[in-house]
Amino acid sequence: MYFCNYLHSPKTRAGRKILVQLNSRLMNKVRNWILMLLILPVLLTAAPIKVLYRTDMRQDKLRTLDRGPGTYFSTIDLARILDCRYYVNPERQKIVLYIANHRVKISAKSSFVIIDEQVYQMPMYTKVIGEDVYIPAEAFFSILNRTIIPGITYNSGRQLLDIDVVNFNITNLIVEDKTNGTIIRLQTKDRFPDGNLSSFIHDNGWFYITIAGGIVDSTTIVRSNYGQAIRRILVDQLEESVQIAFRLRPKIESQEIYQNRDPSEIVITLRTPVVDSMARLKGLKKRWYLDTVVLDAGHGGKDGGCVGKYGTKEKDITLDIVKRLGLLLEKNTSIRVVYTRDEDVFIPISERPKIANAANGKIFVSIHANASANRKIKGFETYLLRPGKTADAIEVAARENEVIKLEEQANHYSDLNGEALIMATMAQSAFMKESEELAATIQTKLSEQSKSPNRGVKQAGFYVLIGASMPNVLVETGFLSNPAEEKMLKKPAYRQKIAKALYQAIVEFKNSRELVLAEG
Repeated sequence: MYFCNYLHSPKTRAGRKILVQLNSRLMNKVRNWILMLLILPVLLTAAPIKVLYRTDMRQDKLRTLDRGPGTYFSTIDLARILDCRYYVNPERQKIVLYIANHRVKISAKSSFVIIDEQVYQMPMYTKVIGEDVYIPAEAFFSILNRTIIPGITYNSGRQLLDIDVVNFNITNLIVEDKTNGTIIRLQTKDRFPDGNLSSFIHDNGWFYITIAGGIVDSTTIVRSNYGQAIRRILVDQLEESVQIAFRLRPKIESQEIYQNRDPSEIVITLRTPVVDSMARLKGLKKRWYLDTVVLDAGHGGKDGGCVGKYGTKEKDITLDIVKRLGLLLEKNTSIRVVYTRDEDVFIPISERPKIANAANGKIFVSIHANASANRKIKGFETYLLRPGKTADAIEVAARENEVIKLEEQANHYSDLNGEALIMATMAQSAFMKESEELAATIQTKLSEQSKSPNRGVKQAGFYVLIGASMPNVLVETGFLSNPAEEKMLKKPAYRQKIAKALYQAIVEFKNSRELVLAEG
């Protein structure tokens, strides 16, 4: 009130005149600002792109920008149209669209689009409005159509985006490496006419196959297991066909293509020269050929192991069986035999797998004799290195591991319990399948040579097996705690039967393993 009275007083007429002029100028500026805010969207936006969903004939609109030649659309609005996740990085002015299993990176003021780390270039740069990036419509939708969304098409004349559900008819890729080449299987929903398939091998090392009428699930194809012969796979989805390119490692001598009906698939056979095949086979055999067996006689020296009612020591039984087994292998095969001990000496548990690894052993077999508080229990069993699941398996492992108390540096094993043991077994998981096959074969052959009960294949945490980088098993040949079985184990003829059974198991395992290599 006081301010108003002051303005109307005669003394302030000059000041009032100046204030009115200032207010007039300010109001004009405010009026201009408001007008610009009202007009700006009209200046920036253009007619939206019409969107048609073919599946249910639903319609929508995609925001556009009128700034320069061509039509630019909103990336954020496209995410809504495609119902996909997106991430905005305002600082770097980037937007990432997550379309199905693909990642599409779009940058402000750039002509490059990155799809699954593959770079594509558009003829125009993108534009920025706030946090949104506007993309040249015709170029971008053409890229999407050729790469990850064959069912999306854009008509620039009608400004219409047509979205159809993609119906892939090429769904998967399987690669099989053979000694004389590679087989590529493209799994399909239906059989293609023979005239729709064409292929050629380029001098630059790429093999191309073009399938007219093919629509490929590029995500699955590109992320398949390439095998040894394929370095890289590229997919170019065109409007009426698809071309799949394979970058090959070996030189290809010839190629054949045919189609199967059940299962429905296109089968591509790429043959390598004989010289290359022989070199590959030789390399595989050198690595996997079973030429060295490491035999471990349990206990020894100051460690007698378990002792039977009649004074039979485990260390003597195991050493005798190991020597008989080694003699059979050396006499009847070309296998080199390595012993962790060949006399009555004490060898620390941790040194035994080290001996096997140093000798480049292909299998490691540790021989033992069992014991139990229940003297009626008898039979033979073979163990794998895994944490024990049954009470008797844990008891056997605990007894065999007792030897560490006799070692000067027993603290080496203080951490090999619980999780540490699980990690140790995981490290040898690459050999677990072969260890299981060897164990099963041993049990079968022992059943044929012995009248004792077959107690099966079991698992427990034996320290002696930890660190052996090869298929490995521990065999409990019988119970010295059982008087009847102790008497059998004391007989040389019975120990020879056990050695013969183990010999037969190793030879059978060797033959089956090398047969796989021979067949390629």
